Amino acid sequence: MSETEILEEFFRQFYEKDILELMEKGESSLTVDFQDLDRFNPELADRLLNDPDAVLDSAREVLSSLLDEPRKIEVRFKNLPESKTVRIRNLRSSHIGKFVCIEGVVKRASEVKPEVEVAIFECPDCGEKISVPQSERTLKPPDSCVCGKKSGFVLTDKKLFDARWIVLEEPFELSVGEKPGQVTVYLKKDLTTPEMQRKTDPGNKLKINGVVREIKKTVRGRLKTQMDFFIEANYVEPTEIEWEEIEISKEDEKKIKELASDPDVYKKLVRSIAPSIFGLDTIKEAILLQLVGGVPHELPDGTRIRGDIHILLVGDPAVAKSQLLKLVANIIPRGRYVSGKGVSGAGLTATVFRDEEFMGGWVLEAGAMVLCHKGVIAIDEFDKMSKDDQIAMHEALEQQTISIAKASIVATLPAQVSVLAGSNPKFSRFDPFKPIAEQIDIPDTLLSRFDLKFAIRDVPDRKRDEELASYVLETRLDPKKVEPEIPPEFLRKFIAYVRKHCHPKMTREASEKIKEFYVKMRNMYAGEDTVAITLRQNEALVRLAEASAKIRLSDRVEAQDAERAIKLMKYSLEQLGYDYETGRIDIDKLEGGTPSSQRSKIRKLMDIIERLEREMGKDIPKEDIVAAAESEGLKNIDELLSKLKSEGMIYEPRLNVIRKT
Repeated sequence: MSETEILEEFFRQFYEKDILELMEKGESSLTVDFQDLDRFNPELADRLLNDPDAVLDSAREVLSSLLDEPRKIEVRFKNLPESKTVRIRNLRSSHIGKFVCIEGVVKRASEVKPEVEVAIFECPDCGEKISVPQSERTLKPPDSCVCGKKSGFVLTDKKLFDARWIVLEEPFELSVGEKPGQVTVYLKKDLTTPEMQRKTDPGNKLKINGVVREIKKTVRGRLKTQMDFFIEANYVEPTEIEWEEIEISKEDEKKIKELASDPDVYKKLVRSIAPSIFGLDTIKEAILLQLVGGVPHELPDGTRIRGDIHILLVGDPAVAKSQLLKLVANIIPRGRYVSGKGVSGAGLTATVFRDEEFMGGWVLEAGAMVLCHKGVIAIDEFDKMSKDDQIAMHEALEQQTISIAKASIVATLPAQVSVLAGSNPKFSRFDPFKPIAEQIDIPDTLLSRFDLKFAIRDVPDRKRDEELASYVLETRLDPKKVEPEIPPEFLRKFIAYVRKHCHPKMTREASEKIKEFYVKMRNMYAGEDTVAITLRQNEALVRLAEASAKIRLSDRVEAQDAERAIKLMKYSLEQLGYDYETGRIDIDKLEGGTPSSQRSKIRKLMDIIERLEREMGKDIPKEDIVAAAESEGLKNIDELLSKLKSEGMIYEPRLNVIRKT
């Protein structure tokens, strides 16, 4: 049997029903399982892997002849053998012209643009129409006409198809400790439909079967001996499902509703988040609410209030912050873990990249926060991020968009993402007596955008240390002891279902609870220079209460949800906002400002400087200021003077001489 006959028999035997459906729906491609072809004719299957162009051309012709109205149909092969899966960094010249399978994350992508498939030229002498298939990147005219004419042909018509270029990068889990490999991929025809465009946008994880092709490079019009290669995609399969694509059966839905109605649902879910990490139950509960998220609100004037919850963990070394961040990032689709020092070129936001060779100019390259749209990004070593990335995050954390205006590109990218950040104190250990701003290198304006902030401290405690050591050793002896109560697959389905189907409304009872707590905290020190809570915490309470209601699949935010939100907020405020000098909760200590206790000392010191200025003139010896301050009971005077200098209230015209600005 000839190759054509084998293929015809194969299609009739295995795909007759699919071909009929294809004709009814008017589709332009047929997906074939490679394993079917391998079982039917192993020799032809091997030839497809080693000489794909010839077999694919034959398959298109045979398939077209089987249709009632012959037209060009693409044949797309899935399920290539494992031996044909190649790491991007391992692609070599020996792979050129072969069928391979690669996996990676889309790093950047061009727009979908039309390309010429067949150009139709007219001979100026005899008027003959000549069709020329186009396979190069520049338009190729006919070599000659039947009349003998060899030049001067006029382009009269063309057949177009849609095409797109994407850059695929090796996924994080494959490239740890080494530079991830990248390869350019060419998508065309039905691989560029609106649905496929969404699935191949930056941030998506893909498995691609395709043919490795060479591309010639030129210098001043002359061919170089060095070439590059790209992959012409034949079949594209997303390997990371999104929230909307998680399949939930009727049985799953029944189990989800049963779990949501369980009185211990919160405890069970908390025990299922990072069970290998001992304790931290309150923080895990906050992370659970973060994974579920609140309800975004669009106000009549166009103002958008985010539903995503941001959490900052400040902790001593060796308290499992990094491990917790990695585990949380793996729970949900589009979750990503990055380290502050290891954020790549595009950083956390976005950048513009010039690619003349494949994409024809400037293209937008998405950063980590865009890649995590509608997911969670876990940022370790948050304080060690570059200042530029920290500044760029302001918009993303509150407006949930990332704006960029570089080169010829002006764009606003969506970044509806929850941020779980981890940071180490500057001096290794967290000091509860010092304001947070003095211990981590994060701008105050960025700190205030986190809904909850927690300190994870490593404090010696005999009873807790015994429990922790026993827990760790027991889990090594019997790993089953740290199996999550709810399996990760079902936890993912539960969160997906809750996020999609539950949008609770605030009840009067719950809003009164939140209002009562807010007003009480605001007026705790009325008439004094201490503010315990601001409007940002009030909005955070609403988000946390909404997330709590979602877990119960309730369409109403009730008093118990408000109480859970208040409990978490109190825990956060007491850990980082408690001013040990005044014995009060001070929001400025929590959000990076100057605590009221320090402000009162600064005012007292300024009064001393102003008094000495009247007595001694503008230039005041530093030793006189220190002596006067100590006589009035002030301590850490050098630290207070440094604070005044940094705020521009005083300066040193000469060494050890202070002058008021």
